[in-house]
Amino acid sequence: MTSGLLLSAPALAAETTIKPIVDLRLRHEGVEQAGLARDAEAITLRARAGAEISNGVFAFLAEAEGTAAIDERYNSGLNGKTAYPLVADPENIELNRVQVQYKGFANTMLSIGRQRINLDDQRFVGAAGWRDNEQTFDAARVEWTGPGQSKLSKLKLDASYAWSVRTIWGKDGVGARQQAIGGDNFFGNLSYPTAWGTLSGFAYLIDQDEAAVSGRRLSSQTYGVRLAGARPLAAAKLNYALSYAGQSDYHNNPNHYSAEYWLADTSVDVGAFRLGAGYEVLGADAGLALTSFQTPLATAHKFQGWADKFLTTPPNGVRDQYFSFGWNRKQFGKLSNVSLNAVWHRFGSDRLSQDYGDELNLIATAKIGKFNLLAKHADYRADQFATDTRKTWLQVEWSY
Repeated sequence: MTSGLLLSAPALAAETTIKPIVDLRLRHEGVEQAGLARDAEAITLRARAGAEISNGVFAFLAEAEGTAAIDERYNSGLNGKTAYPLVADPENIELNRVQVQYKGFANTMLSIGRQRINLDDQRFVGAAGWRDNEQTFDAARVEWTGPGQSKLSKLKLDASYAWSVRTIWGKDGVGARQQAIGGDNFFGNLSYPTAWGTLSGFAYLIDQDEAAVSGRRLSSQTYGVRLAGARPLAAAKLNYALSYAGQSDYHNNPNHYSAEYWLADTSVDVGAFRLGAGYEVLGADAGLALTSFQTPLATAHKFQGWADKFLTTPPNGVRDQYFSFGWNRKQFGKLSNVSLNAVWHRFGSDRLSQDYGDELNLIATAKIGKFNLLAKHADYRADQFATDTRKTWLQVEWSY
C-alpha cells in the first residue's frame, strides 16, 4: 500500500498523513482426511480495514479484521462440526492491530500495542498469516540500528516484551483454543550483515501461562544462531540458510527437557528456474509429549508441509528431508510475478527411527492488477504418523 492522504495541520510542525488499510481475501479450502466421515468444503471471506495516521515522529495504526464463512461445511475448531476435517478459520470479528509508534530517538523505533511481529523466517515467532485470523501480540517493541558512519551502522537489534498473544481462534476461542494467551514473553534478535550473509543471534522466552493450553507445557526458552545469504555461482546464484538452536523448559512448565533444532537449506537459481534441497530437525528428549522442540508462536504452515501434520512436534521429534523445484517469470501475458513450485518432503522421527510419511506440495501464484491469485495443493501419505490427508486451496486477494 503506497497511497496516502495529506491533511493540512497548521497547529503541528509536520504534515499529517493518513494511509488507508484495506485487504480482502476470498478462499476455498477443501480437505479429504482418512478416518473422517466427510470431506471439508470451506469458503471464507476475510476482510481487514483500518488506517495509519503519521505526524512527524509519531504514528498511530488501527485495523479491524473479520472472517465470514460462506460455506461452513468444515470443522473450524470452534463450531462443533467434528465429522469434518479441521480448517482453522472460525468466523470472527476483532480489533486485529492497534499500536502507537515513536521514532524520536536516534536510530530507534518504539512500538506499543497490539501489533504484528515477524522475526527472521518466522520459524519461531510470526503472524501465522496463512490463516484468516492473524496471530498478533500485545507488546512493547524496540527496533534499533547502529549509528551511521560507524562500524556498528549495520547492526540491528529487535527486542519485544509481549504480555498477551492474540491467537488465530478469535473472539470465540475457548479451552485449549484460547482467544488470547497471557504470559511474560521476551523476543530478542540481534543481526549483522557479513560478506557471507546476515548473521543473527536470538533468544526467545515463551511463557504460555494458561493451564487450559497444554497445561503450561509449551513454555520454553530457545537460544540460537542463524546465517542466511546468497552468492554468485558462475551463471547461477546460490542461496543458503543455516540455523541451530537449543531449547529447554521455562517458567511454570512442569516438564523438564532439552532439545535441539538444526536447519540446512540451499537452492540454486539458473535463469527462471530454482532447484533446492534442505534438512530440518526438531529434536526430541525422552519421547514424552511436549518434551520435543516446540514452536507454538511460529508461522508454522510455512514449514514441514502444508498439510499441517506437524504444527505440534511429536514426542519423538521430526526430521524433514525436502527437495524443491520452481519456475518464475516477472511477466507472462497480462499476469505478473508468475510462480510455479513443487516441494517433496520425507518425514521421520528424531529418535527410534520411525518413518512418519511423505508429502507433495504444489503451488501456483500470479498477480493481475491489485489481485493476487493462488492455487495450492498438499498430499500427505502417512506411514507411522497421522493419516492420509489431501488439501486444495483456491484464493484471490485484493489490497489497497
